[in-house]
Amino acid sequence: MSLPPGFMDELRSRTSLAQVVGRKVMWDQRKSNQGKGDMWAPCPFHQEKSASFHVDDRKGFYYCFGCHAKGDLFSFVQETENVGFMEAVEILAREAGMQMPARDPKAQEKTDHRAKLAEVMEQAVQFFRLQLKTGGAAAAREYLAGRGLSGAALDRWEIGFAPDGWQGLWDHLTGKGVAEELILGAGLAKPSNQGKRPYDTFRNRIMFPIRDVRGRCIAFGGRAMDPNDNAKYLNSPETDLFDKGRSLYNHGPAREAAGKGQPLIVAEGYMDVIALSEAGLAASVAPLGTAVTEDQVRLLWRMHDEPVIALDGDKAGLRAALRVIDIALPMLEAGKSLRFCLMPEGLDPDDLIRAEGAGAMRKLVEGAVPMVRLLWQRETEGRVFDSPERRAALDLSLREAVRKIADPSIRRHYGDELNRLRRALFDQGGPGRARGMGRPFAMGRGGRFAGPATPMVETKASALAAEGAAFEDRLREAVILATLLRHRSLLPEFVADLERLDTTDPDHAAVQGALLYLAGDGSLEIETLCPPHALEKVHAPAHVRIAPGVQPHATEDVARMSLAEEFAKLTARRGAEREIAEAIEDVEGLVDEGLTWRLGQAAEARAAAERSGQEDRAEYDTGPNGARIRREEKSAFSALLDRIDFAKSGRREP
Repeated sequence: MSLPPGFMDELRSRTSLAQVVGRKVMWDQRKSNQGKGDMWAPCPFHQEKSASFHVDDRKGFYYCFGCHAKGDLFSFVQETENVGFMEAVEILAREAGMQMPARDPKAQEKTDHRAKLAEVMEQAVQFFRLQLKTGGAAAAREYLAGRGLSGAALDRWEIGFAPDGWQGLWDHLTGKGVAEELILGAGLAKPSNQGKRPYDTFRNRIMFPIRDVRGRCIAFGGRAMDPNDNAKYLNSPETDLFDKGRSLYNHGPAREAAGKGQPLIVAEGYMDVIALSEAGLAASVAPLGTAVTEDQVRLLWRMHDEPVIALDGDKAGLRAALRVIDIALPMLEAGKSLRFCLMPEGLDPDDLIRAEGAGAMRKLVEGAVPMVRLLWQRETEGRVFDSPERRAALDLSLREAVRKIADPSIRRHYGDELNRLRRALFDQGGPGRARGMGRPFAMGRGGRFAGPATPMVETKASALAAEGAAFEDRLREAVILATLLRHRSLLPEFVADLERLDTTDPDHAAVQGALLYLAGDGSLEIETLCPPHALEKVHAPAHVRIAPGVQPHATEDVARMSLAEEFAKLTARRGAEREIAEAIEDVEGLVDEGLTWRLGQAAEARAAAERSGQEDRAEYDTGPNGARIRREEKSAFSALLDRIDFAKSGRREP
């Protein structure tokens, strides 16, 4: 219904948020300042001992620094009383002595209709419960007893039985004067396509009432007794009462138990929830035979910060768990996530509890893994990464997954954790690791490449990897990164080169990862993707500040040429180093002359790669084939020759 102008303002002026909240919490007198309306208390929405829940009575808002719950007067009543917005308004208006405006006739009509449907559903609950005690339900009772359910448990869960007839419930309800349109509207019967009387939706099934968070029966779930039935489990169709994508089995009791500190467990079916609750794990729910939806994830987070997904230990259960990841990734917030409890293969929670007891189930729940681990398992399990192409495919899939996360802070933390898992997989000889492939690229912030994590073995082995060359490399890396920071429009053009950039500094790697993420999502600020000190370090060297592409008035063309030159020089020099390293590895297979020639050619290649605008100030000697070699390179080359033990290889020194 619509409310007249000024009604809500008047209600707010008559109502104190601190007074309303004070009925649910104990104020911390040491932190609170009642005179200023600045009140603190333990949060009513999650279990805690410290007073992290803040109420600003003057502004009319509350916020929890622990679970991040926030809102105003009306949202607080909605959350704590499990009511809708208009019902919250009614509660507060009644307490404030205000008369509610006349309702919209259509809205009132809809509310009244839903109330009538709920009454019909309660009559159906009683009918099914009575039917379970009849002779026709002997097989159903035997089945339930075999599942370990006592008579008291059957009563607690209001389990019933739908008889094997076409109009059993229909005849019962119409005989009590229930209107036919209400029976059909509640989803308890279906119209006949052959012009006959409507027939019951549920026949020859064990019946489980489904109640909303307020305790109203809104639907049923039925388990077929006939093994040849087309559907083993059948839920009520969607009605004005029932939206299966926004409902959870055992919602109300689970919310109460979760509020008392129990772990919130999401199981697959009714019997799993019943078995968990009967075993003492009362905060258990099920998603009503469908894949978990976004609305259901929100319902779960309203009950608990980290619900535990405990689906069956078969392929279907694992697929369902993996689908939940894709649903939840874009919705992640600070402190709000999911954990996964993978059941033993072939078992569901009910099977495990009956076989090994409640303790075994509790142990699995306590050991539930965070969602990032299951995401990693999904992308890597059963796959072999014995080639660069396969590893690149893994990197791509991880980046695509992390890109779904909207929160930039969580996105960075996911990138960091996936980076760590990736290094552990490849650095420790993970599946399909090929010899001589070098170290893998690390996943940076946002799931992007952030450069190699450890120095390359080949580079360590090369005598040319003196500090001077390493320092020059870092300068070139800094120039490349600083140029791309200033000219981000060039990122798409150089993204492939940037991914291949073998950064030698952790801060450079952080900036590299951030730039790669911006290449895919340019809406973010660089400062949110990498630490400020990394950006400062990139721009700090004087050589960087005078680089052509970094100058304040540098055009895009100048920046493009500068980037192309720096990438080419780094690639050429590092390629020469690898050539020299390979020459050393191959020394046993070359004659003396061949070795000398190959090392000479490698040194020439490196010298050529190093030449720049400063080469006129360098001192050169003449090398093999008349090529000029910088004296520092000649010294390094001589040192390399000195390292080779010709006597050990059975050769004479040249």
